Amino acid sequence: MTMQPWFADAKLGIFVHWGIYAVNGIPESWSFYNGEITYENYMKQLDGFTASAYDAGEWARLFKAAGARYAVLTSKHHDGVALWETAENDLNVVKRTPAGRDLLAPYAQAMRDAGLKVGLYFSHLDWSHPDYPFHSREEFESGAAAEGADVAEDTQAWERFLKFHRAQLKEIVEGYQPDLLWFDGDWERPEERWRMAELREQLTAMKADLVFNSRLLGHGDYATPEQGAPITPPEGPWELCYTVNNSWGFQRNDHDHKPISLLVRTFVETIAGGGNLLLDVGPRADGSIPSEQASRLEALGRWIARNEPAVFGTVRGIPAGHVHAPTTVSADRRTLYVFCYDPPRDPVTINGLTSKVKRITALSTGEQLTHRRYGGFDPVPGVLAIDAPSVADPVVTVLAVEVEGEVELYRGEGRS
Repeated sequence: MTMQPWFADAKLGIFVHWGIYAVNGIPESWSFYNGEITYENYMKQLDGFTASAYDAGEWARLFKAAGARYAVLTSKHHDGVALWETAENDLNVVKRTPAGRDLLAPYAQAMRDAGLKVGLYFSHLDWSHPDYPFHSREEFESGAAAEGADVAEDTQAWERFLKFHRAQLKEIVEGYQPDLLWFDGDWERPEERWRMAELREQLTAMKADLVFNSRLLGHGDYATPEQGAPITPPEGPWELCYTVNNSWGFQRNDHDHKPISLLVRTFVETIAGGGNLLLDVGPRADGSIPSEQASRLEALGRWIARNEPAVFGTVRGIPAGHVHAPTTVSADRRTLYVFCYDPPRDPVTINGLTSKVKRITALSTGEQLTHRRYGGFDPVPGVLAIDAPSVADPVVTVLAVEVEGEVELYRGEGRS
C-alpha cells in the first residue's frame, strides 16, 4: 500500500458531521441505537432537515481560512440516511427531506475549487437496512455477539446487504471522485464477513489514487485515533479526529467549546508526532456552521499563517527529552522548530543537538534570538540555551533553529 504524498503534508483536515440528527440536536445515530429515542421518532427528523442555509462555497472559504488542506463530510452515517440520491433505496435527503437535493455534489465541487482534497465518510454498517443483522445495541448484545462469539446469521441476507453496500460505494466513488474515503462502522462484523481486502481492490479499480483510513480491518492506509493525541504516536501515517466541543454532530445543548489555546496545542502535538489533525464541526440542520466553531477555525488559521514554515513541509519532531516542548523538523532536515506553549521568559534549552547553529528566530515576528552553549566535550554537545524573544506569540510561540547541514542529535551512543 502506497500512501498518496498529499496526505502526509496535509497536516489539517476538517471533519463535518451533518445529517438529520442535527434537527433535534441529538447524538448522531447512537441516540436510537442506544435506546435514548425510538427509531420512529429519530426518523421523524427527516421532515425538519432543510439544508436551507447550506453554502458549500462558504464552507470551503472557512476551511481554507483555517489552514486545512482537505475535508471529510459524512455521506452516510450509521442511520443509513444518504446525503445523495442513491439508487439503492429511498432513504436519502433528496427523496425524504425538505432539502430535496444532492448535498455531496456542491461540497465536492466547492472543496476542489478552493484547492482542498475531497474526503467522504461512509458507514459500513447500516442500522436501517432490513438485511443488516443488528439495528440496536440490545439486538447486538443479545444476538450471540459477545466478544469471541460467532453470530448465526442469514447468509443470503448478508450477501444482499454486501451488494447494497458495494453499490452505494460505487455511486459515491464514481459520482464524486473523492480523494479519501473515511470509513466507520466496521466493528460489528469480522474482516472475513466484510471481505475488506476484496473491497479495497474493487475501490482502487474505480479510482487508483484513493486514500483509505484504518477502518478497513487491516486494509487501510493510516491509523485513526480519536479525541486525544496519543502519548506515543503511531509509527506510520496517522490522523487524530477531534471535536471542537464534545460532540461530532450539532447538539444544541453542547456549549463546551474548547479554547483556541487547547486546539492549537492539540494540533501541535499531532503534527509533532507526524500526524494530521482532522478537526470536527457539526452544522445545524439548515447547513450553517455555528459561529463558536467557525471562529475557532479562523483563529487556528491565523496561528498557522503566522507559523506556516513550522507546519507545512515538515516531518515529525526529534525524540522526547532533547527539549521540553513539541518539535517538527523541516523536510530537508536543516531547521528544527520548537513550540513553546507558555511565553518564554527564561532561556529555552535543547540538549544533545550536535549540529552547528546558523540562526535562531521567533517565527511569527522574525526576531533573531541570541543563544549560546553551556558545557559539552567531544562528542557530547552540551546544552544550547536560546534567549527568550521580546514578544511572544499570543497562543504558541515557535522558535526556528536553523543549522549547518542537517539536524543531528547526540543520544548517548553515537549520533542519530
